[in-house]
Amino acid sequence: MSIFLKSHYGKKQLTPQQIMTDPVLFLAFGFGSGLAKKAPGTLGTIAAIPVYWLFAQTQSLLIYSVLTVLSTVIGIWICGVAADKLGEHDFGGIVWDEVAGYLITLWFVPLSWQTMLAGFVLFRIFDIFKPWPIKWLDKHVEGGFGIMIDDVLAAVFAGGLLELMVYLNWLS
Repeated sequence: MSIFLKSHYGKKQLTPQQIMTDPVLFLAFGFGSGLAKKAPGTLGTIAAIPVYWLFAQTQSLLIYSVLTVLSTVIGIWICGVAADKLGEHDFGGIVWDEVAGYLITLWFVPLSWQTMLAGFVLFRIFDIFKPWPIKWLDKHVEGGFGIMIDDVLAAVFAGGLLELMVYLNWLS
């Protein structure tokens, strides 16, 4: 028995192998990071770092924007399908919402290790504590859109605060 992985996931008791070999579940579980027993959302956000780095290499706000919007919109479908396959709405291992959330958080700030770290911390704070209206959305909106929307709003809050920090020269 692994200290990192469970043997089964969701009400439909899917195995790690089933999740890792199904393309939709593989994405929904953040390339496998959502399989963790502890803190799958935090690990899902960590899994988003190389995705952000790759997207940021385009050095084009337009291309980054298109990729981020596509990741978010397609994420609604990915998360909805994953919830159906697991038989459980907003199962903790579904972390594509964290991937999209991290991309949104860093959308309008310059690429640096400082913004990446601060964005990570701010996004996790807003995603974990869910101040109003994030918590309300989390509890009242169903389906793939419901899984995604609270993280999208947490990312907007975190991104706005991050932009302010950059504007005030608190970060490079």
